[in-house]
Amino acid sequence: MPKILDKIQQANDIKKIVKEDWSDLAAEIRKFLLEKVSKTGGHLSSNLGVVELTMALHLFLDFPEDKLVWDVGHQSYVHKILTGRKEGFDTLRQLDGMSGFPKSIESDTDAFNTGHSSTSISAALGMAKARDLQGKKNKVVAVIGDGALSGGMAYEALNNAARLHTNMIVVLNDNNMSISENVGGMATYLGKIRTDVRYSNLKMSVEQAMLKIPQIGETLVSKVRRSKESIKRFVVPGMLFEDMGITYLGPIDGHNVSEVLVMLQRAQLVRGPVIVHVITKKGKGYRIAERYPSAFHGVNPFQVENGKSLSPKSGISYTEVFSKKLIELASKNKKITAITAAMPSGTGLAAFKQVYPRRFIDVGIAEEHAVTFAAGMAKAGMIPVVAIYSTFMQRAYDQILHDVCIGNLPVVFILDRAGIVGNDGETHQGIFDLSFLGSIPNMTILAPKNDWELEEMLSFAVDLQRPVALRFPRGTAYQELQEYRESLEYGKSEILIKGKKVALLAVGSMVKHAVKVRELLLADGIDATIANVRFVKPMDETMLMELSKNHDIFVTMEENVEWGGYGQNVSGFISKMHLPVSHINISIKDMFVEHGQVYELCQKLGLDPQSIYHEVMSEIESKRG
Repeated sequence: MPKILDKIQQANDIKKIVKEDWSDLAAEIRKFLLEKVSKTGGHLSSNLGVVELTMALHLFLDFPEDKLVWDVGHQSYVHKILTGRKEGFDTLRQLDGMSGFPKSIESDTDAFNTGHSSTSISAALGMAKARDLQGKKNKVVAVIGDGALSGGMAYEALNNAARLHTNMIVVLNDNNMSISENVGGMATYLGKIRTDVRYSNLKMSVEQAMLKIPQIGETLVSKVRRSKESIKRFVVPGMLFEDMGITYLGPIDGHNVSEVLVMLQRAQLVRGPVIVHVITKKGKGYRIAERYPSAFHGVNPFQVENGKSLSPKSGISYTEVFSKKLIELASKNKKITAITAAMPSGTGLAAFKQVYPRRFIDVGIAEEHAVTFAAGMAKAGMIPVVAIYSTFMQRAYDQILHDVCIGNLPVVFILDRAGIVGNDGETHQGIFDLSFLGSIPNMTILAPKNDWELEEMLSFAVDLQRPVALRFPRGTAYQELQEYRESLEYGKSEILIKGKKVALLAVGSMVKHAVKVRELLLADGIDATIANVRFVKPMDETMLMELSKNHDIFVTMEENVEWGGYGQNVSGFISKMHLPVSHINISIKDMFVEHGQVYELCQKLGLDPQSIYHEVMSEIESKRG
């Protein structure tokens, strides 16, 4: 017999599947996800957890007229399957392949591009208001996880939704997880609701009993429904959403397609915004992922039978180097505290938490709060170390500028995943931090060439007593060039190898590429200088002046966009000082970088050693000509 999943060739085909086959379809989708993601890597446990929920949403909505907005979007794989994109999973998150997140250019059923947390309600509310203004009748649904409700933007949207009172549905996918375990007041609140089913059971029992009363049963039920506020407040603590003016329905079993579908249909009859609270299990249907949902949030290729990774084991990562050094420094300095925004494991702070639990703070998915919270701690005499991925640090720009840098407070920003990160694509590449941080007065920016220098820079940063950002890439720490251990001096770069004519000025992760570029140039008789920039800000102008005396070409190398980056600042200095050198700016042009392997993207962007070598040779030939 043909597989049920084979009947899904395009959007809305699920409506042709009979109810009796829904559970088999869910099983086939989970099997498909395991088969494909185990080969390509990707986000697994979050997608396994929303299979039935996504099916119900697709039975309820008509695509592309109706709009479905996924918060973050890494849980959109099932949506992609149900909109006819099964074949794309062979190229999932690979160069020029299918994105792991919703992409409007990929399908008109992807209503909104997402990648960061807590944005779906705002986007969906905007769509709902636009629909009303245009006189349309389509449905609008936002799906948001309980972890994303720790982000303040979600509450700004809910507050506005209550005021606008436009029809939209917010599906609260409650699995008690973000990437790591949820923390904070909202997690506690939802925990009370999900574990206390008395309200749902009481409401159903009371209504059924009253309907049996002759003649007056229906009237009583109507009156009780109108007084639901009293019942809810009696049974469920807080009723936060109802108090805001948003109708709350649930909680219900998110793995029961029929139950979710019925609740969505009920929600559609309510005027104004409605929250449908569904309970799901992350990793559902794959025992290992159910047991270790965080480990299977984002995975490399693995063996389905035992969950073991197929990727070769690499050396110690920059994240691990940072983690160990911070613990060491904290043992000597009791003022050091560690702050993260819902990612203790990803940022390496889980180990710090084990050793110094009182000095570890996870603020939830709330980067803006994390930064201003850190500013408050710094003002009160502590040394907060805020570890957030580069791409997520963008969300706290105003807080960095206004709350930290204006006051020149000693907050240390750790920007993990800086530069090209690969498969998660344009929403996750850390290629803007040098630009947005470099524009802020009082900010110091450091980038290490290897593991030893990361340790040295972290020690330097916690002692600096002013705002400082330390950026490093994802993956295995570079361990070469250990013989070059010149002590750090504020604002000074490091000359690794002295040459002439060509100066390679490399920022952080690009130092290892500079070494290879020099080898290629040396084969052509060109003895290039390698400078380890170290301090992107302040820029080492003295070094630039000295190098200009016996070099014809400056080659700046960075994993950052060109505008506002190190190279552009060097170019401005060359022009200002009328230095007799030409300049090659190796950086990322004015663009967003899609998904793919890091080495592939570097080649495509001209950041790999071979491409840089050809750029330099072309400039040399131009000068000779």
